[in-house]
Amino acid sequence: MDTQNPAAREPIGGSVSFVSGPVLAIESSCDETACAILSPAGECLAQRVVSQDGHADFGGVVPEIAARAHLALLPGLVQATLKDAGLTPEQLGLIAASTGPGLIGGLIVGTGFAKGMALALGKPFVAVNHVEAHALTARLPGLVPDGADFPFLLLLVSGGHCQCIAVEGVGRYRKLGGTIDDAAGEAFDKVAKMLGLGWPGGPALEKLAQEGDPSAIPLPRPLMGREGCDFSFSGLKTAISQKLAPFGQNPLPRQFAADLAASFQQAVADVVANRIEHALAMMPEAKLLVAAGGVAANSVLRARLQQVAAHHHLRFTAPPLRLCTDNAVMVAWAALETCREAAERGLPHPDDSAIRPRPRWPLEDMAARFTPLDASV
Repeated sequence: MDTQNPAAREPIGGSVSFVSGPVLAIESSCDETACAILSPAGECLAQRVVSQDGHADFGGVVPEIAARAHLALLPGLVQATLKDAGLTPEQLGLIAASTGPGLIGGLIVGTGFAKGMALALGKPFVAVNHVEAHALTARLPGLVPDGADFPFLLLLVSGGHCQCIAVEGVGRYRKLGGTIDDAAGEAFDKVAKMLGLGWPGGPALEKLAQEGDPSAIPLPRPLMGREGCDFSFSGLKTAISQKLAPFGQNPLPRQFAADLAASFQQAVADVVANRIEHALAMMPEAKLLVAAGGVAANSVLRARLQQVAAHHHLRFTAPPLRLCTDNAVMVAWAALETCREAAERGLPHPDDSAIRPRPRWPLEDMAARFTPLDASV
């Protein structure tokens, strides 16, 4: 297992004075077990991430294995993160956890652990939408020069998600388009598996593609130029399979594999760039383009999106690589943003102890948490 524990504390500034103490957050929506503690001002006091290693033999995440690993890892991970921060549980002001969307087993484990802590300590619990956490990551104070003010266009691109989202405020989102079949990260992993690169496949495919020619092998660009900003990658995945069919069970020539990886990666980048062009036409008020999610770590995709943003005279940002993949820092920050929004609207401090884990949790549902109970009167 790969445990990341940065020694230096990472100041991220800001001011969230309405939270009484540090926020401890848990992320367990897939195969990353993570815990982070942020101060009320948004300073990252400690964070740890454990990447589970029990899935590689299966070529993908096995939900039951992931849930059992979360259950085994969380107690020690939380204790270690508190120790890193130099805090006792009683000093915390808030407990948060990813409560959806994601693999239901992992969500149950993480949310249950967080709720148990909150109940035992007499602290409020905030349920965080995992996708919203990705959406708000760019607003971590100090992360983006000149800040990430609303509204902005978000491209969320990961193993489970591929969406264009108009981020208009905390709890205010419009989905402009999304994948109609595979997510981009899923396509990367499946193509990597076809190439014999193992799992997780995205980083391995990107490394192999550095040896190849992205124009060597013609591949389709699904939905490119079509109206709207939906995505489709299943046809591209099928095209790769057809290119590999003549080799049967024989080993692939290294150069051919590299050229195919590079051509696939370029096709994905071209499709995503075209879809973003259409999304910007649907959201002319955007002044910032944000890419988030694990696939946003891909250097070719980042460069292509930078070109699109520059063409439209927009700023472009993507979180540091450690914040692109699933992490608990983004969960803690989303909880702080939620509390701040509630305070600014004059609403009670959120306490989501009654919210259950949800494998699906549309962003459009988030507005309801800021609707006063007497709004219809």
